[in-house]
Amino acid sequence: MATRARMNGLIAALALLLTPVAISAQSETPIAAAEKLADWQLARLQDTTGMSHVFETADTRSWMRAAFWIGLSALADHDRSSRFRDAILAMGRGNGWKADDRPYHADSQAILQAYLWATRNGAGAAAREPAKAKFDTILAHPPRATLAFYAPPSGNGGPECQIRWCWSDALFMAPAGWLEMTRQTGDRRYADFALSEFWATTNFLYDPKERLYYRDSRFFDRRDADARKLFWARGNGWVFAGLARIIPLLPKGSPDRVKMEALFREMAARLVAIQKPDGYWAPSLLAAENSPPESSGTGFFTYGLAWGVKAGLLDRATYEPAARKGWAALTRAIQPDGRLGWVQQVSDQPDKVAASDTQFYGVGAFLLAATAIADLDR
Repeated sequence: MATRARMNGLIAALALLLTPVAISAQSETPIAAAEKLADWQLARLQDTTGMSHVFETADTRSWMRAAFWIGLSALADHDRSSRFRDAILAMGRGNGWKADDRPYHADSQAILQAYLWATRNGAGAAAREPAKAKFDTILAHPPRATLAFYAPPSGNGGPECQIRWCWSDALFMAPAGWLEMTRQTGDRRYADFALSEFWATTNFLYDPKERLYYRDSRFFDRRDADARKLFWARGNGWVFAGLARIIPLLPKGSPDRVKMEALFREMAARLVAIQKPDGYWAPSLLAAENSPPESSGTGFFTYGLAWGVKAGLLDRATYEPAARKGWAALTRAIQPDGRLGWVQQVSDQPDKVAASDTQFYGVGAFLLAATAIADLDR
């Protein structure tokens, strides 16, 4: 009995310690919460605790980190201090404003979005030149491959189709950078290439009945134990957040923008319908039962919904409650040590997730969501 009483006392004491953290995360303004998480992550850029694929994650040019820097650039646009801008510029200078050596891979191009932001925010044209050289090489030697995702025999590299945008994640990693390059240089060739590839990928991977994207062609015929299609939350989150970043870079009223806005609305309507009561989206979007919290897909969806409301593309009465419910879920994912937890690790499909799991891209999604939620209050 005494042992049980001591145990109950320890549990109660622990609850008292944890409660202020939870209350703080949920009561702060979105920008304050984002600043706190961004500072936490910036102080731990060398720490990959709670992360998988450590070798790739440790690469300062990796797509995992790129998503964080993209989110941080959005926060820097909302923050009066210069520390986040300075951090982005320091990162870019440290990388020599270069991507990795893969000539075509969309993941390699993700970091260029942060460099192009830096070009407009103090770094100058020098930050843009390596990205321009990379894009010019691709335009001069356009990729030739189908979009079918077939893995070669072990040891022979990745699927051939990855020289194009043959998986849903690529629609966040690459197109916005190409469109921003047109915005900065006035050269339409970059936007034309991005839009051509975007629509090729969408026509191939988008399921018009479910209004969701397959992650890649391997999932066309896959089903879960209850014969449901497999639509991965983060895979669709990459696309939805990508749309929110692409659409503002297109001329208002242009055919591509009108078509993309219609696609965005279709996805938004479907996503609101399958959001869980707790505010999260399930890792496998059509299989909500018994699913854990998952903060990376939820972060990207929350960002997209809040941005869509503010942009006037989504009805506020219908979509703002879903965005705010998603934001509340994200704040609950902040762990007692300050990390963003419940981030599904690097994968290509729905998978297990734990409270201690974190990743740079999850933090990037949180920062994007925070800035978009803050904009709803302006």
